[in-house]
Amino acid sequence: MVNIAVLGYGTVGSGVVEVINTNHDIVNKRAGQEINVKRVLDLREFPGDPVENILTHDFEDILNDDDISVVVEVMGGVEPAYTFVKKCLLAGKSVATSNKELVAVHGPELIKIAREGNINFFFEASAGGGIPVIRPLNTSITADDVTEITGILNGTTNYILTKMDKEGADYATVLKQAQELGYAERNPEADVEGGDACRKIAILTSLVYGKNLDYNRIHMEGITRITTDDFKYADKMGYSVKLVGTTRKTDGKLYSYVAPVMLPHDNPLAKIDDVYNGILVHGNALDDVMFYGKGAGKLPTASAVVSDVIDAVKNAGRHVPIIWEDEELEMGTFADSESRFFVRTDEKDEAAIKAVFGDVEYVDSDLDEKAFVTAVITEGEFEACCNKIGVKSALRVLD
Repeated sequence: MVNIAVLGYGTVGSGVVEVINTNHDIVNKRAGQEINVKRVLDLREFPGDPVENILTHDFEDILNDDDISVVVEVMGGVEPAYTFVKKCLLAGKSVATSNKELVAVHGPELIKIAREGNINFFFEASAGGGIPVIRPLNTSITADDVTEITGILNGTTNYILTKMDKEGADYATVLKQAQELGYAERNPEADVEGGDACRKIAILTSLVYGKNLDYNRIHMEGITRITTDDFKYADKMGYSVKLVGTTRKTDGKLYSYVAPVMLPHDNPLAKIDDVYNGILVHGNALDDVMFYGKGAGKLPTASAVVSDVIDAVKNAGRHVPIIWEDEELEMGTFADSESRFFVRTDEKDEAAIKAVFGDVEYVDSDLDEKAFVTAVITEGEFEACCNKIGVKSALRVLD
């Protein structure tokens, strides 16, 4: 029997216990031995809950228990999660976490500690929730030169954009609905401003290229300025509007950003709606492969965490290599990244528009404005153009 502990008994933590209890025969068979939840750490009380008798409020009860060999961290946030996880690893306990903030900030250090201790630090649920993507990137897509990884990485924003698209509702109305349904937090900034997706694309990029991409270096835009008119234009053009995180290799240089974009309807990511997520990986030999599923939620995320627990049990006494060094990944200057842009402007004079943007493709408009798509230009060039003419709205166009 292998004893484990769970740090945090919120949505995901309770889901981990539920998955282990409900699917105990399957879990134990996969692990090769019985997995027993010996301790659960939380500040709250849970009278009548199955964990009532194994609940502790003192982390030291877990750290100092030599019978506990695997720890699940699902507290969220950087502290005290970082301190607890680091202490567990240094004490010789493997760790499985769903904590994207922790992994994005301290991933290389915690992997190194696990490697030196011949134990494991697993984080499958940190970038795709219930979608198995980190393990394939680490074990299956290893013979390719990956030239692009692009994903819809946040279920909250994808739900909001889907509702705006399908129902014609405005952003504020849909956000309120999302909060009432529990898809969005009371303070949704991390989701709607792109921070959540930014951390996830940083994790995925770091794993693909083996060096650290600090998420603070990634250009980030949210969805708060998207309007129903943007969707009307997109539909007329045969596109969908999605918030994506992307890292692309162009002429040997890597460029990364999180932003709302227009995707053509034949792009597989354009078909992903509601709270679902999708991650598209392009390799020079593999070509395209896509991972799709629920990127969040109690049981999907818990399922991914428990799969890490099983891996930790199966690999007791053996470190599973994860290549993610603390050396900073070399990135191209974002201003040099190239794209086409969909632009809406109050400027009606086509000659004036041409003088700034050059030749453009106009999109028919029922509004008192001009709308067009630029040729491929750099981010720096586009910013300079916007400074010369009044731009109401702009979206990158991915083909």
